[in-house]
Amino acid sequence: MLSNRGHTEEIMAKGKLLYAQSGGVTAVINATACAVIETARAAKVPVLAARNGILGALREELIDTTRESRAAVAALRRTPGGAFGSCRYKLKSLEQDRARYERLIEVFRAHDIRWFLYNGGNDSADTALKISRIGRELGYPVDVIGVPKTVDNDLAVTDTCPGFGSVAKYTAVAVAEASLDVESMCATSTKVFILEVMGRHAGWIAAAGGLAARAAGDPPHVILFPEVAFDEAKFLERAKAAVERVGYCTVVASEGLRNAAGEFLAEAGTRDAFGHAQLGGVAPVLAELVKRKLGYKVHWALPDYLQRSARHLASKTDVDQAYAVGKAAVEYALAGRSAVMPVIVRTSDSPYRWKIEPAPLEKIANREKKLPKGFISRDGYGITTAARRYLEPLIRGEDAPKYGKDGLPDYVRLANTPVAKKLASYVIEDR
Repeated sequence: MLSNRGHTEEIMAKGKLLYAQSGGVTAVINATACAVIETARAAKVPVLAARNGILGALREELIDTTRESRAAVAALRRTPGGAFGSCRYKLKSLEQDRARYERLIEVFRAHDIRWFLYNGGNDSADTALKISRIGRELGYPVDVIGVPKTVDNDLAVTDTCPGFGSVAKYTAVAVAEASLDVESMCATSTKVFILEVMGRHAGWIAAAGGLAARAAGDPPHVILFPEVAFDEAKFLERAKAAVERVGYCTVVASEGLRNAAGEFLAEAGTRDAFGHAQLGGVAPVLAELVKRKLGYKVHWALPDYLQRSARHLASKTDVDQAYAVGKAAVEYALAGRSAVMPVIVRTSDSPYRWKIEPAPLEKIANREKKLPKGFISRDGYGITTAARRYLEPLIRGEDAPKYGKDGLPDYVRLANTPVAKKLASYVIEDR
């Protein structure tokens, strides 16, 4: 907290930093927020946060983080969700959405915002890049830093994305634990268990399920990647063979599984705010297929939000990296860098080592990193040694939250004190 009035005025004269969270949140995105606020405070720069991502910036719904205690900010590091709210709202091109981009600069000018950090994925990197350009064009240069985050692990350039390591750990553990359960009951009950995981176009999370197999023949017996066209006959043959061999079959299926024609098996016929197809669930489709064709009793599970919010099972590597990119983002901004993103660079597999470096947003925006072919086994249903070498370090280490006397984690809820508005109200029409 800032206590000296003269000191506060001196800080305010330097300008403010605005931080916003975008898209689906993760178990560790608040660790990045923690780093942003702590690093900026050390530099005596006040941080505002946009309520509900870019929508808050457009509506001038800003939060004053200087009103939060040091302990509350520190507790963000171990709290899941998005402390300031997030949104799925895609700004279009500078030409199509010029009025909205100009509104953002108007808000920045009104609140003396000189640095903007946008914590998100591919679309957010694109938005950050455009904001940096429109600011210069309108004569109000603002240093804009994209901050990586996505459980899908599909951002270009960076070795991995904060949020993925914890989802990977959750998935591998879930596969191992559920398989022990199924194995115990398979003689008289479930023969096939299907776990559906996130991953619309890239099979990184599905691949992480393969880490559960520590020895040949261990589950999962089948991994279905979006990079590999679904072959019904081969899938059924593989599932049947596993049941006949060990009594049961564990399947990990990516939500983005497609057939040979490139169609989603679980297409729901609707679109989200980013224009992406809404998927209705591939697990029940597969379960019905197995039941109808093979006659086995099938159970399926859809972790959905559980896999990305499981802070109790977060990877320490992931938490450390999420904090590191937030710290670097502030340092880059205050050093005058713009239109860059702090990315994770792997310098060694064994021992695992990494560092943070800046990368141009132009090389990241709207690009998608899919699972390399060399990470998928030749039969298309498992992972290779190369994949395991890449994935294993990302799930290492534990960083458990503090627990209260009631046995539940002590997660923090910030006060989120609003900043007084200075502009006329702004209405955003539904897309």
